[in-house]
Amino acid sequence: MRIKRLLFILIGINLFYSCAEKSLIIKKPHLIPAPSNLEVKSGQFTLNKNTTINYDDDFAASAKFLRTYLSKSFPLKINNEFTSNVISFNKDSLISNVEGYKIEITPKLITVHASSDRGAFYAVQTIRQLLPAKLENGSFQDKQIILPCLNIEDEPQFEYRGMHLDVARHMYSVDFIKKYIDALALLKMNTFHWHLTDDQGWRIEIKKYPELNTIGSYRKETLIGHYNDQPHQFDGKRYGGFYTQDQIKEIVQYALDRKITIIPEIEMPGHSQAVIATYPKLGCDIKPVEVATKWGVFEEIFCTKEATFTFLEEVLDEVIQLFPSEYIHIGGDEAPKTRWKTCPDCQRRMKQEGLKNEQELQSYFITRIEKYLNDKGRQIIGWDEILEGGLAPNATVMSWRGTEGAITAAKEKHNVIMTPTSHCYFDYYQSDNENEPLSIGGFLPLEKVYHFNPLPDELSKQEKQYIIGAQGNVWSEYMPTESQVEYMAFPRLLAMSEVVWSKEESKDYNDFISRLEHFNERLKILEIKFANHLYEVEGEMVARDNKLNYSLKTLTENKIIRFSLDGREPTINSEIYGHPIPITEKTTIKAAVFDTKSQLGQTFSETINFHKAVGKKVSLNVAPHKAYSGSGKEGLVNGIAGSDTRYGDKEWLGFWGDDLEIEIDLDEITKINSISTRFYNANGQWIYSPQQVIVKFSEDSSIKEKMHSGLVENRDSLISNFNIKFEDLSASKLILTIPGFGMIPEGKQGAGNKSWTFIDEIVIE
Repeated sequence: MRIKRLLFILIGINLFYSCAEKSLIIKKPHLIPAPSNLEVKSGQFTLNKNTTINYDDDFAASAKFLRTYLSKSFPLKINNEFTSNVISFNKDSLISNVEGYKIEITPKLITVHASSDRGAFYAVQTIRQLLPAKLENGSFQDKQIILPCLNIEDEPQFEYRGMHLDVARHMYSVDFIKKYIDALALLKMNTFHWHLTDDQGWRIEIKKYPELNTIGSYRKETLIGHYNDQPHQFDGKRYGGFYTQDQIKEIVQYALDRKITIIPEIEMPGHSQAVIATYPKLGCDIKPVEVATKWGVFEEIFCTKEATFTFLEEVLDEVIQLFPSEYIHIGGDEAPKTRWKTCPDCQRRMKQEGLKNEQELQSYFITRIEKYLNDKGRQIIGWDEILEGGLAPNATVMSWRGTEGAITAAKEKHNVIMTPTSHCYFDYYQSDNENEPLSIGGFLPLEKVYHFNPLPDELSKQEKQYIIGAQGNVWSEYMPTESQVEYMAFPRLLAMSEVVWSKEESKDYNDFISRLEHFNERLKILEIKFANHLYEVEGEMVARDNKLNYSLKTLTENKIIRFSLDGREPTINSEIYGHPIPITEKTTIKAAVFDTKSQLGQTFSETINFHKAVGKKVSLNVAPHKAYSGSGKEGLVNGIAGSDTRYGDKEWLGFWGDDLEIEIDLDEITKINSISTRFYNANGQWIYSPQQVIVKFSEDSSIKEKMHSGLVENRDSLISNFNIKFEDLSASKLILTIPGFGMIPEGKQGAGNKSWTFIDEIVIE
């Protein structure tokens, strides 16, 4: 008897472990974007081969999506009876937001509540993220999934949640566009802004104008390296292509099935060189030009003669037949007026219409196109330059040059989409690592994207209602491959999804990082190449009580930082970081993140130049632009130099159109042998180094007229230098006066706009 009992016990134990091996238990949700409310409750729901599904007819599309997603592992049969182990879709008219939903998981039921199929679809994306990532590619091998019981109530913060992709500079396959759309759907984004035309190529088939695709869709060669490299080099290879109308219809339907609206962008009146290369008479000069082979802003622009409007209207007629979106994006940005100023047709147009200047002519152009599209039942979106000369009556503004355009448009009661370069341009560098792929410049780390608040403080509560959403932009000048697009977009796209979906007050960056660490496994299985900087070290100089210390941190929890101060690479045996490191001399710190066995991320290295101004008090006459405030004014004297390629990193301070005065208090009379600093000089990004720096000194509380000035050198290079030496000078305070470059001249990118000044560490020896 005892032997039989023991045998039964052993069999029971074996069965228990056998079942356990076939089950995957989900303990904690890791959802992106974070839902409005999530409550984990006691109990479990088991998803297995016996699970069934029922749904209201209004939710057939979302239910089909879920069934297709689970089909390889758990074929869901339809069950119209409310028995146990069911996934049920219920229509709930009390949910006022058409994109909102509720999910209830009990031991017997997963119930989705929504008032529309759109809301139900987003509930399905949440369920998808609750389930193991291996379901994405059908590699899941367990027999069942055990989910925690929970309640989720969720709705988006903004109605417009977008991502952009430029296919004019570099073109990508139809399959990749679908993959991009799939990722947007997973993250509850609802708009794909498709940038289809530009100076470097026309990417949409227009049947009435076939030469657009035989001529305008191809350039003879492409710039090699960076635009700032001189002299420019080219690859000598013909490049181009376009999407046929059948392909576009297929992609549009694919997106609609995933609750994503595609907004096409047809650039006008600028960024039109590919068209003018095809049809020279549509420009002002008539002289032939070629499809642009490098990046930037070109003076070729649509002429305002009647033939141009006839052409554009006929093109738009075909565009609106392909895209059912309410909006058509018509560009409107970076449109130099040089050609218009000398064009008889344009000057005649200005006289006929009673227009004062070329800015008003642009407003006329945009307004006329808007009226045409309004008559067709469509609305326009344009970049914030469409504000110049007066905003078209019903236009929506996409604010990219900061927030000023958004504020102006919202105060005029126009809808606004926020996409400032400072937080939304995913073609900027995302890491200080020197081995990052070549990018246009700038610096936009994940954390900065995550902390973006699309609602400007300058707007009243009523005016903020006109901010309808935000989007991330992927400009492709330096992204020739699809994997590079993914690397630049992910994971910043995940941060943007939370910006536009989740409520500002409930956002938590540390919690986001924890969820992202789990989400990366899903990206791997989806074969999305993403930038993984989670295991990198960040450093910061801290001045406190007249003492300088350098602190280290990493994003992820339960990781160890090991470091060295002797120039050697950190190893598993290096000192463990526990508290800030005292800095009393020139120091090179190297550090890395480790688990218990090995190094996880790349090695971090920082050299601190311990010069005479490090840690001293510094004040400015104007604050840095909030988009490029870096480490704050203290970053000018923290001993750390900025990147040679990333003007927006935390060590460079940016000022837009300002003359600077920088005062440094050395505490006591100090012998000064030299003062040096650096300025960024990327004219293609509207950044200009100043011509000179003026320095005044004082030995007491007042600044005396001990004035010196020096010219800024290397102003044709990406980095310009200022260095002034002294034979016999002592001072306790000094003021650096730095006149800005002023307005950007005609013929340059950003002509007519204020120029940027970017300044690095001020070194006093």
